[in-house]
Amino acid sequence: MTFLPGAYIKDFVELVGRWKITPATLLAGLPIDYAKLSEPTTRVPLRVCEAILGRAIELTHEPALAVHVGTQMRVSTHGFLGFAAMTASTAGEALDLAVRFASTRTSAIGLALYVEGDTASLVIEERTPLSPLIREFVVIALTVGIWQLGQALTGAPLDGVAECAFPAPDFVGKLPTAGRLRFECPAHRLVFPAKVLALPLRSADAVAMRLAREQCERELAEVVDAGLPGRIRALLAESDGARSLDEVAKQLRLSPRTIKRKLAERGTTFSEIRDDLRRQRALLLLDNRALSISDVAARLGYSELPNFTRAFRKWTGKTPLAYRERER
Repeated sequence: MTFLPGAYIKDFVELVGRWKITPATLLAGLPIDYAKLSEPTTRVPLRVCEAILGRAIELTHEPALAVHVGTQMRVSTHGFLGFAAMTASTAGEALDLAVRFASTRTSAIGLALYVEGDTASLVIEERTPLSPLIREFVVIALTVGIWQLGQALTGAPLDGVAECAFPAPDFVGKLPTAGRLRFECPAHRLVFPAKVLALPLRSADAVAMRLAREQCERELAEVVDAGLPGRIRALLAESDGARSLDEVAKQLRLSPRTIKRKLAERGTTFSEIRDDLRRQRALLLLDNRALSISDVAARLGYSELPNFTRAFRKWTGKTPLAYRERER
């Protein structure tokens, strides 16, 4: 069963209170104790989260609650991971921490960071099947939240766009930031200049970051299987996807058979993780119009352009040329 931290639900319940909806009304009849949501160990099943969200939208008549959540997102809500990220030295180090330790917060969502040339992308990955309601809410809340936290921690305005892999909700056109949101894209991701990663954080503290990271490592050890896809992705990213299953297994001190079994339990495979890594790199490389499509294929390890074209069509439903010529 997939869960979300109680702290996230507590913040959401408090937000809905602005519409004069009490916790008792919002949570009535649901298997959840509002008083325990502040406890670090409290986890709320995803199905219960969906029931709360649906009821909140019905009671508030506000379909854009995800935007409100993102705008009000606090670093402290993310526990030791949030503390580690805010005390990192740069935005890039903070995102690396978020990618590595996202599974300590939930197994439903993962993060992956990609850099190609002058462009970077932070991908929001669905690691468990999500309903359309939860998917839309989580992705929009995270993209808005990460963006505003990044600006708050760096003290600098951040350029870039947010892409979502679902159709645009009706309320999007009314948002002042609508121009920075794109929909029906191949992946959920934030795309921004790579130079943002070098921006220093105003709250950097090397000692505090080390202590928070150590706690995150302990929490990760407790959910090691949930974090396995992310660890494999990180190892593949270091070699641009060139490592074999046997090589990755050796580095993780696991047998290839054990990795296959544990990934199957998470609903994925080694090949799927490697293909997704290539897909995300392909999206960034194709945005660099200084590279020909043949150049992109070669950088991804395809010796024949038709093979890359077939793979890209399988990943996105479009040819590389059609993706490159899409309306921006």
